[in-house]
Amino acid sequence: MSASDKISNAAEKVSGKAKEAAGSATGDDEKRAEGKKDQASGDLKQRGEHLKDTFKS
Repeated sequence: MSASDKISNAAEKVSGKAKEAAGSATGDDEKRAEGKKDQASGDLKQRGEHLKDTFKS
């Protein structure tokens, strides 16, 4: 996994957490759901990168 991929995926997860927190604070269920989706997406991308690294070794 390249460093830029790690940073990008981590940033997506952090952004998702921020959106989820903002949605919770304002009672915006749509924003909260979008945040959870972003977190899941970042996590899935990280898992995919780890899987690729496993098969490269």
